[in-house]
Amino acid sequence: MSIRSGILAGGNWIVDAVKIIDTWPQQDALANIFSTSKGTGGSPFNILVDLALMGASFPLHAAGLVGGDDNGQWIVDVCGKNRINTAALLRSPDAATSFTDVMTVKANGRRTFFHARGANAQLGPEHFDFAGSKARIFHLGYLLLLDRMDSPDATHGTVAAGVLAAAQAAGLKTSIDCVSEDSDRFARVVLPALKHVDYCIMNEFEAGRCTGRKVRDGESLDRVELRAAMQILLDAGVRERVVVHFPEGGAALGRDGAWDEHGSVILPATGYIKGAAGAGDAFAAGVLLGWHEGASVRDQLRYGVCAAAANLSDETCTGGLQPLKQCLALGEKFGFRG
Repeated sequence: MSIRSGILAGGNWIVDAVKIIDTWPQQDALANIFSTSKGTGGSPFNILVDLALMGASFPLHAAGLVGGDDNGQWIVDVCGKNRINTAALLRSPDAATSFTDVMTVKANGRRTFFHARGANAQLGPEHFDFAGSKARIFHLGYLLLLDRMDSPDATHGTVAAGVLAAAQAAGLKTSIDCVSEDSDRFARVVLPALKHVDYCIMNEFEAGRCTGRKVRDGESLDRVELRAAMQILLDAGVRERVVVHFPEGGAALGRDGAWDEHGSVILPATGYIKGAAGAGDAFAAGVLLGWHEGASVRDQLRYGVCAAAANLSDETCTGGLQPLKQCLALGEKFGFRG
């Protein structure tokens, strides 16, 4: 029997146009743009590039749809530079590559997104071939931002759930992430997929929206509510573990009831943080790296929070990532929240 190795990531492939601004304006008012840059966007794109930059030694594979335009070629070129196999990254003949204008406030790193779905809206089951994959893990993201994949399915609940079921049937472990959409769609789009998910990775806002629990009260994280929300996600069908990240750190709850938590890196109050775009994907990349390599759950969380800390040093989604050893050194240098 062949030994599986590598991560296949599919879903949203996006080009980010990042603009650093002085303030978030009221409607009809003006804000000043200090700088602009082009960067990676979307769960699979960010995570695979993050894994490459962290020095993952296993194969990295892309799956999804981009347009036959310059942005689509740019994505393919970036993947090539980061040893990401793009054989399953297909080109749509009649849709543009998805892009997002990311408006980041310089003073605090807070960002707002203006998104064009483009080719990602066409992504469906026919674009995935798990029978030919030797990867160990299939990661799908973002649920709630993939029009066809989020649509209802008579057999599995959603099209995405059917794709995840197909991946598991082919022998792959599965993981998901979703987007922090301000809507009431979470339960009907995300919960059906969980029956076919081994690792569910999301932030505390998304966990609360999926389950109806009030995980955060103003600035305070309610850990009792957080654990209750994570248990609901497990009860919805997650096979191995629910992992949730938040500004204070990250936590994991296993099907065996095991609870692990790790504080985030205590970064300098000024001068270090350039932008928060992609921090959640960096966390997910660290967790996936540890999971793939058989690290303890606590180490998976440590990889995640340290990767997120490295990510915050750059305005783009992946520009701050470093080899794993250097990411971990940030925690040793600055310390972790208790």
